[in-house]
Amino acid sequence: MTRPANAITRYTVVNRVNHWITAICFVLLTLSGLSMFHPILFFLSDLFGGGQWTRAVHPWIGIMLLVSYSGLIIQFWRENLVHKDDIAWMKSIGYVVTNDEEHVPEVGRNNAGQKMVFWSMTLLIPVLFFSGLVIWEVYFGAATSIPVQRVAVLIHSMAAIAAIIVWVVHVYAAIWIRNSVRAMTQGYVTPGWAWRHHRKWLRELAAGQHDKRTIRKHP
Repeated sequence: MTRPANAITRYTVVNRVNHWITAICFVLLTLSGLSMFHPILFFLSDLFGGGQWTRAVHPWIGIMLLVSYSGLIIQFWRENLVHKDDIAWMKSIGYVVTNDEEHVPEVGRNNAGQKMVFWSMTLLIPVLFFSGLVIWEVYFGAATSIPVQRVAVLIHSMAAIAAIIVWVVHVYAAIWIRNSVRAMTQGYVTPGWAWRHHRKWLRELAAGQHDKRTIRKHP
């Protein structure tokens, strides 16, 4: 699809590749993890070649997720710092839900909801990683006692459920806000989209407070 005139680059190629690697790893971990969570979901292990392969590959995908998400943290942590504007946005959440954005405070590059998703995953992924290490029997099984492993399993399961809920909210919001997915697949948004959903960010771009290369005019 041809990029429209005056398109605004929201995510670079590096941003998008990093995001989709993280997303794929998370989905694979969810499917493999659920297959081990309850017998009724064991059929999901067929996607990985059976139960033994699922148990073997799940921790390695977890390592990939941690590395990949670390890349997102490096790229986006500054843009997800919480400010007073975010508190005002949260107080107007009723207007956000009803899609009445004219009554919502102007939003910068990320709104408070997006920041909550970012920081929630920033907390949950390391918890999943380190609790997973404790129950990774092949390499660490002999280093911890059974009671400790049981606690780690509980923490790992609860963190996984929380992460899945955050992920569902993230995906739903991306689909609900029209053309948001395009920003992460093709990298750009239109000025109209930015004006409606991230008006403060657009003003900052126009004022030159962000990289001017994000706005590209085509002949």
